[in-house]
Amino acid sequence: MSLSPHLLKAALFWLTCLVTFHVQAATPLPAPPEVTATGYFLVDSHSGKILAEQDPDRRLEPASLTKIMTAYTVFRELRQGNINLQDAVLISENAWRTPGSRMFIEVGKRVKVIDLIKGMIIQSGNDACVALAEHIAGSEGTFSALMNSHAGRLGMHNTHFVNSTGLPHDDHYTTPADIAKAAAATIREFPEYYLWYKEKSFTFNKIEQHNRNRLLWRDESVDGMKTGHTEAAGYCLVASAQRENMRLISVVMGTKGEGARAQASQSLLNYGFRFYETHRLYAAGEVLNRTRIWKGEKEKLPLGLTEDLHITIPRHQYKNLDARLEIEPEIMAPIAKGDVLGQVSVTLNGEPVTEASLVALKSIADGNIWQQIKDSALLWLK
Repeated sequence: MSLSPHLLKAALFWLTCLVTFHVQAATPLPAPPEVTATGYFLVDSHSGKILAEQDPDRRLEPASLTKIMTAYTVFRELRQGNINLQDAVLISENAWRTPGSRMFIEVGKRVKVIDLIKGMIIQSGNDACVALAEHIAGSEGTFSALMNSHAGRLGMHNTHFVNSTGLPHDDHYTTPADIAKAAAATIREFPEYYLWYKEKSFTFNKIEQHNRNRLLWRDESVDGMKTGHTEAAGYCLVASAQRENMRLISVVMGTKGEGARAQASQSLLNYGFRFYETHRLYAAGEVLNRTRIWKGEKEKLPLGLTEDLHITIPRHQYKNLDARLEIEPEIMAPIAKGDVLGQVSVTLNGEPVTEASLVALKSIADGNIWQQIKDSALLWLK
């Protein structure tokens, strides 16, 4: 059958569109931007998906990036009730004499914990760090041990702290990947305190100082976190930004200037937001399946996840996701809430993306004698 010139032209047009769409869908992601830094790391805060990295596990001097873990440790003490935001801290001569950036506290005076925290986060005050460390642990050395304990719990296995400030020391180091874990933990566990990281200035003792994170002025999606600089460490910046339901954390260490660290961080964040998207597939506690349980007081057991399940994938690929539930056969009572009874596996175009344990969302006790006899018979027939 022959086609008229008009129909042939239309057919060729749609065929071209289909071919073009196929080529665009199959186009690989571009490489991350070139960043001049000793090491860098870009990760999605919710899913943990790494989007760009260079020497992520290289041990580097963190300078004032240290204060992210100092603040995290202080926040833990607040949550545990060991200190209070309104506590009046007596400033020691040791804290007052701490070199480097300062919030200008005075020896012998009392300063509230909340002011010291803001002085540490916004003004990057080394004196504030030492005052908080001494108030919490008696000495900066003991406080550093607390910092290392939290670092180990968070999986920061290439990190070691000897002070709360980030002043240079041969045995004081972290990595781009490790400090990103501390940043993510702060955002996840202490959203009410994380808000201080976006404040652009703080005035104490009639001295106003501005936050050194330039991105707070350049990009309204950026809401933290911390700068750092020493001669040996270079210029460093941990930044976090949220656009819609996606939060990214970038770490840049060892750049040559304030402008360079800001530009490198902005380039990484823009790359991540442009080419990736994050979705929450399932909420913690959401019932994903009701499976048969044998010889229990109930016949159906709800299964789900203990934590929200997020994934980060290339943009426009959500329709190509596939999720599968794998559940243990013949589950027998008793079952305790939280018992692992299977897993959720997520693939994209047939390739693994993530997986999570499928757990019991409630406890099921043994059934009575009649229920056990009945189910034993049904299992025998099965």
